[in-house]
Amino acid sequence: MDQETLIERLTAENEEFRRLRSEHQAHDQELEALRRTGPLSADQQWRMSELKKLKLMAKDRMEAIIRHARPGVTA
Repeated sequence: MDQETLIERLTAENEEFRRLRSEHQAHDQELEALRRTGPLSADQQWRMSELKKLKLMAKDRMEAIIRHARPGVTA
């Protein structure tokens, strides 16, 4: 099973994966909106930093779920 097929299956079947993917996309959209605003205030810079961390945490957890879902991998 290729990576894309596995991600599609996990999105359909795994509630945690689906939630993490949605959060990751929402953080990415908020980051893009902040990037388009021009000069950032200190609060906006802090929010960008926080969003990057949250996005990375979601991605790391999704990668762990993918690793455990691969055929032949035992937990």
